[in-house]
Amino acid sequence: MTKILVIDDDACDRALLVAVLEEKGYEIILADNGGAGLMLCHRRTPDAVVLDLNMPGIDGRSILRQLRILHPTLPVVVFSGLSTDEIEQEMLDQGATACIQKAFSLDQLGLALQEVLPSPSQADS
Repeated sequence: MTKILVIDDDACDRALLVAVLEEKGYEIILADNGGAGLMLCHRRTPDAVVLDLNMPGIDGRSILRQLRILHPTLPVVVFSGLSTDEIEQEMLDQGATACIQKAFSLDQLGLALQEVLPSPSQADS
């Protein structure tokens, strides 16, 4: 099953992402902070990461930099409530696969993941 690591400090956002992504057939791994996310990424080797940009402690920018060093081809979708065109371009320049406003539509998230992952049914074959 295709595994997606969600790294976000907001419990409501994590719950929403789990509900949506599990319904689409993905296995979800959750981390409520950057340190835990990096550890889980190392231990569980996800197929993609959904990463909140603004978190206390290790923020999304730092996590993205570390992920690019450790897993250069791992798809990373960055999302943030404070996103601007400049921040979005910065994240894409640093290797993010896609950037989405935190007030994202679920269709946007689905499309971003479809671009970088096989459908869950294809991953099982």
